[in-house]
Amino acid sequence: MDEQWEVIFRSTASYKAEILKAILEENEIPSFVINKQDSSYFIGEIELYVKQNDVLIAKQITTRFEANE
Repeated sequence: MDEQWEVIFRSTASYKAEILKAILEENEIPSFVINKQDSSYFIGEIELYVKQNDVLIAKQITTRFEANE
């Protein structure tokens, strides 16, 4: 993987990360989700990553998404 990826969103609710991922895809921003929660105790977070060159616009979209929750 040549390109660097950066975490732009963390949550304990996987549906929030998946909704935000879909919004980013609608805006042609590639992203992926990594679930770091323990499967037994649900301790930990789900992280959403984007490419470094998309971080600024992705964070703006994330801010609007969180404001509308």
